[in-house]
Amino acid sequence: MIRVAIVDDRLVNRKTIRQSLEQESDIQIVLEAVHGEDFMAQMQALSAEQYPDLVLMDIDMPVMSGIETIAVASIRFPSTKFLVLTVFDDDEKIFEAIKAGACGYLLKDDAASMLHDAIVNAYSLNGAPMSPAIARKTLQWLKDSQKPTAVAKESSVMDTLTDREQELLKLLVEGKDYKAIATQLFISPQTVRTHISRIYEKLHINSKAQAILLAHKYKWV
Repeated sequence: MIRVAIVDDRLVNRKTIRQSLEQESDIQIVLEAVHGEDFMAQMQALSAEQYPDLVLMDIDMPVMSGIETIAVASIRFPSTKFLVLTVFDDDEKIFEAIKAGACGYLLKDDAASMLHDAIVNAYSLNGAPMSPAIARKTLQWLKDSQKPTAVAKESSVMDTLTDREQELLKLLVEGKDYKAIATQLFISPQTVRTHISRIYEKLHINSKAQAILLAHKYKWV
C-alpha cells in the first residue's frame, strides 16, 4: 500500500484527485492540505510511521508555495517523495521544482490517465515520471546542454528570514557555536538561541543538520 498526501489549495482539485485514486487498491490517501504551511504543520503532528510515502504537490498556492515546501520538506522528511501536479509547464517552474527536490512533474491535464502509474513509478521503481510535454522540455535541455536562465526565486525560502537571521544562519552553517556567534555579533548567547529558534520555525526545520543541508542546497554559504 502506497500512502499518498494531496496538497492543493483548491477543494475541487483535491476531490478530483482523491476520487481518481480511491479506485486503486494499492493507494491510500492519508493527508490533505491546502498549502505548504498547512502540510508542514500536519506532518509535524505525525510520527515517522504515519508519514505519507509520496506527496502530490501543487505549485501555485498561498502562504507557502509548492516549490518552497518541497525544498524544505524533502530535507525535513527525506523518506517522503514529492511529485509535482500542476497546470504550469513553463521552464522556470519545472527547473525550480526539480532543483527543490521533486521526483517528477505532472500536468493536471494529463494526470487522469497516468497518475496511478506515475505514483507507482516514483515510489516503487524510484523513477522520475513526467508528463509528455515536460519530458520533451527536459530532453531539449539535455540536447542543448543548457538550463533555464531564470533562477531569481531560488532563495525565496531564505527571504522569509530577516537580515539578522540570515547573518546568524550563515555563521551557524559555517560551524560556529552559539558563544562564538554571540561574541562576533556583540549579543548574548541567549539572544542567539532565540534567533536560531525563530529561524528553525520559519524554515520548518528542527536541527542544525537540516539547516546545513538547506543552506548548501541553495548555496546560501
